[in-house]
Amino acid sequence: MPASRTEASTLTRASALAWLESRVNYERTVPTGAGGAESFGLLRMRQLLTAIGNPHTNLRVVHVAGTKGKGSTVALIAGILTAAGHRVGHYLSPHVHTLEERINIDGQPISPADLVRAFAEVMPAVDALDSCAERQGHRGPTWFEVVTAIAMVHFARAGVGIAVLETGLGGRLDATNVSHPVLSVITNVSLDHMELLGSTVAAIAAEKAGIIKRGCPVISGALDPEAQAVIVATAARRRAPLQQLQRDFHASYRAPQPSGTTADHGGVLALWPTGTATPPEPLVYKLGMEGRHQAWNASLAVMAVRQLNERGFPVPSSAIQHGLLSVRLPARIETISIRPRVVIDAAHNVASMQSLMETLSGPLALAARLGQPRVLLFAASGDKQIEEMLAETSGHFDQIVVTQYVTNPRAARVERLISACRSAGLPPPQVAATPGAAMELAKQLATPEGFVCVAGSFFLAAEIQAGASGCPTTVKKTQG
Repeated sequence: MPASRTEASTLTRASALAWLESRVNYERTVPTGAGGAESFGLLRMRQLLTAIGNPHTNLRVVHVAGTKGKGSTVALIAGILTAAGHRVGHYLSPHVHTLEERINIDGQPISPADLVRAFAEVMPAVDALDSCAERQGHRGPTWFEVVTAIAMVHFARAGVGIAVLETGLGGRLDATNVSHPVLSVITNVSLDHMELLGSTVAAIAAEKAGIIKRGCPVISGALDPEAQAVIVATAARRRAPLQQLQRDFHASYRAPQPSGTTADHGGVLALWPTGTATPPEPLVYKLGMEGRHQAWNASLAVMAVRQLNERGFPVPSSAIQHGLLSVRLPARIETISIRPRVVIDAAHNVASMQSLMETLSGPLALAARLGQPRVLLFAASGDKQIEEMLAETSGHFDQIVVTQYVTNPRAARVERLISACRSAGLPPPQVAATPGAAMELAKQLATPEGFVCVAGSFFLAAEIQAGASGCPTTVKKTQG
């Protein structure tokens, strides 16, 4: 039986997590049918927060939504603010290894002891709401709603000066959208979660734009014209001042040199924070995370902290550079082995696969010229555009290994992946029963001189990294 109100005094991390896993979790099961739409909304979240004293009401919040890049943007904003000396909470999903990774203050995950304390405060209210919902024929708070409430409790108790929150799914009906932001940020918008958010970029953008509040400034990195139009119209309707990437501020990216001798690390961002495309003196920053998409995320982070600087959160330029260079996130073009080189990335939709292939095109082309084997290790959730994702990898790899991750029932079956490889014009894949076995096979195929790319899902990335580190994994991912 799950832990309950009467057990709070003897609560442990293990029993709290067991209770949490009894909740409805749409990161593991996509809602379908007539109940799908009913599953999302803000009423349960508001009821839960009211029951625990509304810990979120005094939090000053930067709220971040988008299809891809929002986790990196959250981490970059939080890293810059922390470097500037502010006490900063940030809330992310997914976690790769442990739940604590989602809830951070000043870059440090919540401790297991503080996590249990927050659980003990939230669980009795959830149990009471469960009883009420059952009598009315409804569901109680979901897994993600509970974790969001725990984050709010922890941030309020710790007295953070500002919290940077990542939406879980969409924006308009996401549990984080009960917050009262001082700034909203929307990253790039593309097709994903179409069964829930809509079948067009415009429909999905409308859900993301649901975080825009009346009069609250907005920074947008959406580059798709349909998404831009929706965000511009929503901001205008809500009289929210909008700054749009490549319209009101401009950015360019220089990739690091393939030789590895450059001091540029993840490359260099040049940023013009005005409406003029080419003023004489851009702001130039070295980046810690590689890829043009990370440069766009970094540009949003810089513009966000510049806006916050004007709203009572001083941020010196040195803190901006420190934050951009020091922030790292797992499974974002992360090298986890040298011989062979193994790069792991949580690309989980078509747009993120495009960005990954653009970033790795140089190293993969170099490997091809040197005759070094190039291997793609791939798994994905069954509700993704798998054929289109794999098509983005065409021409980049000599061999493909497909597998099915074991920690989440949303995993696509290997038969689907084999068929998708054929549809995408890729070489017939080799099959491994588990991600661990797939990693061993991919390394064998690559030889010590070759290149392995792991992509398709955060679930896959987490299982691979857990196997490499020997850590247990409990993977949660809204997008993956």
